[in-house]
Amino acid sequence: MAKKVYGVTALFDKPNDIKHAAEETVKSGYTKFDVNSPYPLHGFEKFMNLKSSKVGFVTLFFGLFGAALAFLFMTWVTSSNYKLIIGGKPYFTWPAFIPITFEVTVLSAALGTVGVLLFLMLRLPSTSHPLHDTNYMKAVSSDMFGLVITAIDPLFDEKKIKDFLKSVGGKSIETIYEDTEEAKSIKVFSPRFLAAIGVTIIVTAFVVHFILNQLVYMQPFTWMWYQPKVVPQTPSTFFPDGYSMRMPVEGTVARGFMPYEYTGAPDSVLKLLSNPLPTTPKVIERGKKEFGIYCSPCHGYYAQGDSRLRGQFPNPPTLHSDKVRNWPDANIYNVITNGQNVMPSYAKSISRNDRWAIIHYLRVLQRAMNAPDSDLVTASDTTKTSTGTKQVEAPKGDSTKTAGENMKNEAVKPDSVKGKKD
Repeated sequence: MAKKVYGVTALFDKPNDIKHAAEETVKSGYTKFDVNSPYPLHGFEKFMNLKSSKVGFVTLFFGLFGAALAFLFMTWVTSSNYKLIIGGKPYFTWPAFIPITFEVTVLSAALGTVGVLLFLMLRLPSTSHPLHDTNYMKAVSSDMFGLVITAIDPLFDEKKIKDFLKSVGGKSIETIYEDTEEAKSIKVFSPRFLAAIGVTIIVTAFVVHFILNQLVYMQPFTWMWYQPKVVPQTPSTFFPDGYSMRMPVEGTVARGFMPYEYTGAPDSVLKLLSNPLPTTPKVIERGKKEFGIYCSPCHGYYAQGDSRLRGQFPNPPTLHSDKVRNWPDANIYNVITNGQNVMPSYAKSISRNDRWAIIHYLRVLQRAMNAPDSDLVTASDTTKTSTGTKQVEAPKGDSTKTAGENMKNEAVKPDSVKGKKD
């Protein structure tokens, strides 16, 4: 059995003794040494002159690698391999990638760090260590403190180190040897190690299968499972018709809820229905947000009927037509609630107040896209320039036409006609 010197060890009685020994070891120029104690000794990294651990960089590398891999994979899938249009959003919707990217970052960082610690630093599958099963390790695991200077130290000299440890108060000084053949006998791909891994996998799989497929279906774990309740989509032996899922009792109303009076009714029957929300910036901003989510995929961002679905759904008519502009708010609300033609009902998707807010925002779009001359005149009257010069009034014309149309008509009139008119 081939053996070589691993290091020289010494025991100490008190924490202050081991602290003094560690400081003197550093002063003597030794760098490859370690301190063992039965409990943590805080601050000893300063006395031992230890540098920061490099394990953090390993964790950072695997974390960044996992984050990049997850993010790029999801980008490739959604943008190239399996394109899906969801709510009219672009293919590259990176905010949706953040939760999965975060989870893969944590998982890859943890697994990578553990793998490096086990296989590179602790040299798995070899579980032997020269200090195991020695009197030194038995003592420092109980009530003593120990210091070991290893043979890889550049200043290692067995006799000088023993004299040094004795001079700093060390007891039970001894030389530790390591078995080089035993350390090399167990390798990662050795049959014995692979067999142990295989047995572990088989036992783990059997236990997990038993727990998930047998144990959880035994009492007392089934007490919550078998209850006097009805499972959706299952037949019922209690009701005469055999249906377990019941329709609400006709004529009843849920507590705190007022049903829509005109459900399924045409626009012509609308009577006492008006927009209950005030026209405030907050309401309009809320309507803009809901319009962008639910309405813009078909109607476009400006309600012009220019769908964002790229021909995957029939384009609706513009909402700037005279018919829709002259509609009362109740008619638009009724269409949103009941649906019309191929447009489904949004009663379950959009709350009542949000439907009214959308109508307020639609009125803003209609006014902006069809602004009359009076809007420009009002702006001219109420806006003052910094120099105090006279404002140029908008051209007069038909108030029912847009400002752009009137300005165009005014520009093409001959001067003679203008003069006679003036």
